[in-house]
Amino acid sequence: MRDDYRRHGSSVTNGAFISLCVYRFGRWALQRRNRLARTLAAKAYGFVNLFVANITKIWIPPQVTIGDAFHIINNEGSLSIHPDAVIGDRLGVMHNVTIGTNMNRGVPTIGDDVFIGTNSTVLGKIRIGDRVRIGANTAVSTDVPSDSVCVGSPARIYPRLGPLL
Repeated sequence: MRDDYRRHGSSVTNGAFISLCVYRFGRWALQRRNRLARTLAAKAYGFVNLFVANITKIWIPPQVTIGDAFHIINNEGSLSIHPDAVIGDRLGVMHNVTIGTNMNRGVPTIGDDVFIGTNSTVLGKIRIGDRVRIGANTAVSTDVPSDSVCVGSPARIYPRLGPLL
C-alpha cells in the first residue's frame, strides 16, 4: 500500500490509489478462511466498490491477479479489467483501457514491464510478452512476443529497435 501511495502521487484523494486500495481489500476479503468473515468482508467490499468504481470509472475485480508495482498512470478516463486476467509486474496503464474478453473464452495474460497506452484494448486469450509497449488507440487481439511494440487497430507488431524504445 505504501508503494501504491507513492506511485500514485502521494495523495489519498488520487482515484487510482483509492481504486487499488479497494481492489486490495477485495483480494484480502476473498482470502479469509472463516466463512462468516469472508462474507462480511465481501459485503463491505461490494458496498465500497459500488461507489468507488462508479466515481473513478476504474473496475478492477478482486479476482484479477496483479503483480508488483501496478501503475495507473492517468485516471481521467476508465479502466476495465476482466476478473480472470493475469497481469505481471510493473504494468503501466493509461486511461480508457480495456483488458478482457472478445466474447470468446479466455482472457489476456500480460507479462512484466508492459505499458498500455490511452484508448487501447487487449482482448481474448492472448499472451503479451515482457517489455512490450502498446501504443495509444491500439486493438490487440493476437499474441505479442517479448520486446515488441504494438501500434494501430488492428495491432501491428514491430520488434523494438533499442533499449529506450
